[in-house]
Amino acid sequence: MQNKYTASLVGCGRIGWTLGYDKLREQPASHTMALNANKRIQLIAGCDTDEEALQKWGKANKGCKLFLSAQKLFSECKTDIVTVAVNEDAHIKIALEAIKNKPRLLILEKPVALNTEEALQLKNAAEENKVPVLVNHERRFALDYKLAAEYLTQIGEIQSINASLYSGMKVYDKSEEATGAYSLIHDGTHLVDIVLFFLEALQKNEKLNEGKAILSSPSVSGIWRDEKGSVRNVSASYSLPSVPCVTISISGRSKYFGFEVDIRGTKGRILIGNGFFNIYMSKESKLYTGFKSLEEIKFKRPKKTLYFANMIQNAVDFLDGKAELRSTLQTGMNALAVLEEIKMALM
Repeated sequence: MQNKYTASLVGCGRIGWTLGYDKLREQPASHTMALNANKRIQLIAGCDTDEEALQKWGKANKGCKLFLSAQKLFSECKTDIVTVAVNEDAHIKIALEAIKNKPRLLILEKPVALNTEEALQLKNAAEENKVPVLVNHERRFALDYKLAAEYLTQIGEIQSINASLYSGMKVYDKSEEATGAYSLIHDGTHLVDIVLFFLEALQKNEKLNEGKAILSSPSVSGIWRDEKGSVRNVSASYSLPSVPCVTISISGRSKYFGFEVDIRGTKGRILIGNGFFNIYMSKESKLYTGFKSLEEIKFKRPKKTLYFANMIQNAVDFLDGKAELRSTLQTGMNALAVLEEIKMALM
């Protein structure tokens, strides 16, 4: 019989807990639900500075110890896994405290930090205390994105990758620098990370995980500011030897939330995003004699992406010594470095 790993959670908010009750989302959709759903994990403690939220979490997770401060949790309750799911502005403080407690694994909600300077502090502390860090860039664990990466070789030489994020949240606001309450870092970290994921799959080069060289020195355009000076639109373009055109576009003027990646090769196209996944291949055209056109192909889509469940399973497999972490502190830092270069053009 396999032993269970104990876990504690810091942050009982949306991603920490309550998104697990969203009936429209694929479940599990929060750290609490994902931890509880894995038979190899025993969640034994929770922490939140909001006492009302903590008590509600405690009632839903009977038998767990409750703490109003992370410091008290770490001093009184040592667990194999510590999950940090707090707001961006509290990441560095709580994560550093968790690392000093030396759990066997730290699961850190994205982004890894507000900036690369803070991220480097985390990296140094993690290495000094020999604490591995798993970052919840969820699409790296999703079955649909994994399948999309497997199809990359079938659509020919990659000509372009266009990644887009649409929401009503400001793309960048200098006054929110200390909180991270802007989409460039809040959701943009997911967008950049999944582009890096596809580029890693294309190049299969271990050096891609060593730093930001994979995407650097962007050509930034399409900057649009509102009447208060907050950035509401931006696009960053890159040219790589393997992919001539990589574009990352973020809009904060939209009345909807949209997330998509459009990959075009010489023989086909992959279009994937929130709620859709389509693959097109070059076929004899039904529109023009002597030409070829793209036609959508049929393929077996995963019924569930298992994005959160697979992240937690990766944690278990890692602790078992069966697998490497699929989303590391370094890959998270790589995404942050790309975002910081874009941000520099907006300041």
